[in-house]
Amino acid sequence: MKTLLTAALMSALMAGTALADTTLKLVEVITSPERTDTLKSVVSKFEAANPGTKVEIISLPWGEAFQKFATMVSAGEIPDVMEMPDTWLSLYANNGMIESLEPYLKEWDQTADLSDRALELGRDVKDTAYMLPYGFYLRAMFYNKKLLSEAGVSEPPKTMDEFAEAAKKVSALPGKYGYCLRGGPGGLNGWVMFGASMAGDNAFFTEDGTSTFNSEGWVKGLTWLIDLYKNGYAPKDSVNWGFNEIVAGFYSGTCAFLDQDPDALIAIGQHMNADDYGVMTMPKGPDGKTFPTIGYAGWSMMSASENKDLAWKLIATLEGKEGNIEWNKRTGALPALKSAENDPFYSSPQFKGWFEELSDKDAVPTVMPTHLEEFAFFKDSLVIKTSQQALLGDITPQELADQWADYLTKAQQRHLAKSK
Repeated sequence: MKTLLTAALMSALMAGTALADTTLKLVEVITSPERTDTLKSVVSKFEAANPGTKVEIISLPWGEAFQKFATMVSAGEIPDVMEMPDTWLSLYANNGMIESLEPYLKEWDQTADLSDRALELGRDVKDTAYMLPYGFYLRAMFYNKKLLSEAGVSEPPKTMDEFAEAAKKVSALPGKYGYCLRGGPGGLNGWVMFGASMAGDNAFFTEDGTSTFNSEGWVKGLTWLIDLYKNGYAPKDSVNWGFNEIVAGFYSGTCAFLDQDPDALIAIGQHMNADDYGVMTMPKGPDGKTFPTIGYAGWSMMSASENKDLAWKLIATLEGKEGNIEWNKRTGALPALKSAENDPFYSSPQFKGWFEELSDKDAVPTVMPTHLEEFAFFKDSLVIKTSQQALLGDITPQELADQWADYLTKAQQRHLAKSK
């Protein structure tokens, strides 16, 4: 009997040790100090509810995240859960590296609270939930009321022509510029919005898979943005700017205009009085339409995880009502849960610009062609290099458009061939 008790005790102790040694790895790729602190807060609740399980958070700087994560994967350093940008989903899902969350969603008591758009976009690849979006990023235009007034601009510009004229007037002020151009990482959105608005259409491809990027209207839009930079209506060093630089450029009063998602409110709200800036619908093109990009990111489980049930529990904590609302309030995304619409936070004046844009029939939300496996490389590598060349005058707008169209046409036609 004593031997059996001793064996049972040893077994329990060993089980406890094994449990204590369970570590999940979570990679975040859209990083900032505020986001990481919020992630740690939500994760701490998961750890408290799952004694003996620890979560190691690995933070990759967004500007280098695509390459760094690819290096991790090639080295076999694969996490259990990762923050999955929409532009990466197709690449990793089609390579069999992400686990389907469908079996878990069938059993989860909060699945019904996920918005239809969240489920639709999470199932973008093979109609399978390889990712659960935590929120959406819709572009709108921030404007500095003081700078516009100082430059003699009586009201926020509603069209691209008015925008260029307002940017010109602000740039005539000493040390001031019209537009916070994002010429570095993450800059594709601006090119797409202004290109599509000038073209009057946000279709990326014709029926046979030919890219529209080098069509006449799109080239006019690309040229318009390049001219803003060349005319000095954006800071010279903005050719290299990413998210942090453009947001700082706005709240420091260097630039009067900034197109960004609600997540920019975090830093702007900390540095500016709410009465000194506003948020408006993106300026409209010659056809009276504008095409603000809408993006998303979410949580995915990697197929290589050896602790899938625990990994799901972590995702459920992050995506559930308490975790999702805490996360989005701090990160600025429009939430993925139906119940969040009733939260007083989202009825505040700071979100008015986005909801007005969403209700404008001539402001058409544009989803990037993230179904293409090649899109992640296109957005995070090819676009940055070639757009900087165009801004600096090393290639023409037409050459820029031709390079993009050639790459995406091949990618789309490969995709269409596989889909037959």
